[in-house]
Amino acid sequence: MVERQSLVAQLHRLTGVDRARVAEELLSSLEEPDDEVTAGWATELARRSPEVAEDRVQPHQLADRPNRDPEGLEQRRASRTAS
Repeated sequence: MVERQSLVAQLHRLTGVDRARVAEELLSSLEEPDDEVTAGWATELARRSPEVAEDRVQPHQLADRPNRDPEGLEQRRASRTAS
């Protein structure tokens, strides 16, 4: 196993962009999924799937709506953690 100091020294030799990417990956690996958010998305998917299958709505690319949050779950989660 790589010694921590040696690994940190290697990481410091990366470009700033690459260090940021590694930091982001490491931080996201510490996050645990939020069951309430997962359940909210499952409900939203169940609601939307028939609409899409029956051509009643047209899906949008993720880039068109990057911050969609069914039922405001992420905002409620953030307010709980900030308290």
